[in-house]
Amino acid sequence: MPVASDADGLGQAEDGDLPINELFCSLQGEGRLAGVPSVFVRTSGCNLRCWFCDSYHTSWEPSGEWQRVEEIVAAVEEYDADHVVLTGGEPLVHDASVDLLDVLDGRGYHTTVETNGTIFREAPIDLASVSPKLATSTPTAERDPKGEGEWADRHEDRRLDVPTLAALVDAYETQLKFVVTGPEDMAEIERLVSRVRDAADTPLHDQQVLLMPEGQTRTELETTRSVVADLALEYGYRYTPRLHVDLWNDAPGT
Repeated sequence: MPVASDADGLGQAEDGDLPINELFCSLQGEGRLAGVPSVFVRTSGCNLRCWFCDSYHTSWEPSGEWQRVEEIVAAVEEYDADHVVLTGGEPLVHDASVDLLDVLDGRGYHTTVETNGTIFREAPIDLASVSPKLATSTPTAERDPKGEGEWADRHEDRRLDVPTLAALVDAYETQLKFVVTGPEDMAEIERLVSRVRDAADTPLHDQQVLLMPEGQTRTELETTRSVVADLALEYGYRYTPRLHVDLWNDAPGT
């Protein structure tokens, strides 16, 4: 069913706590836990609109089924996996994401939250997988998948929040995961990492900064994978694959 798709992708429903776009078990494809069997809980709704978003129906056209936290947890427990990845869209736009994380923590699950780093919430998060959005993510008229460009200014105004990024680094085990389109992104990444380090009380080490090639299909990754790997070597950051794309291409539920 459609999810309220106002500017922030927010909305309320009388029959549920969270709009769930999909829930499935797969291998974590990105970051320091790549390869770990995990249950993915994908919420709909986002406060940004990256032109290359790989979950179009959680951001540009949010859709899903509103479910109670207890229903979601019951579905998670049907799988034989100890890790849960709460992702989106942007899961932290929803108050009930904290309730879900509280219950999952009480059941002994390791939780990763995939977030764009513009919203901070206090919750039992084992790994904050923070993906700050670079200037190359802005949906200009030429890149907007709808061909409208109406989100460009809002996205650009919201895409970076250094105090929030610093708060996440201070509060949680954190990885900063950048989607890299090419060498031209590195100057902005270097500046942002420096700004976060200055703002945070907790050290942010190079091994916590991950470079990930942009690409939603194997064919697209073939053009960016080696470039980004070379950049990781050059700058001393960590390279992360998109394992799920390498294994299953762009199949849903992976």
